[in-house]
Amino acid sequence: MSLERSDVDKIAQLARLEIAENDVPEVARNLSNILDLVAQMDSVNTDDVEPMAHPLEMAQRLRDDVVTEKDRRDQFQTVAPQVENGLYLVPKVIE
Repeated sequence: MSLERSDVDKIAQLARLEIAENDVPEVARNLSNILDLVAQMDSVNTDDVEPMAHPLEMAQRLRDDVVTEKDRRDQFQTVAPQVENGLYLVPKVIE
């Protein structure tokens, strides 16, 4: 696929890019190569390929969910300006 100058100008405007006048032919060539590659990949038969979320067969190693620190909420709330029922009270900022 070969892009024209008007195509490059339209793409640049949509992407909010400023392309220098002397760079337009190179940008057109690079974009054309990208679109050719996409067309080539699109032509591959993928009917028997099973979709996957990740190319590697692995599982996430998770640590045990255990408490490692003691509850110090009461200690922290002693220095708070306003507390009610274990919650910090803050000024309303959205009306």
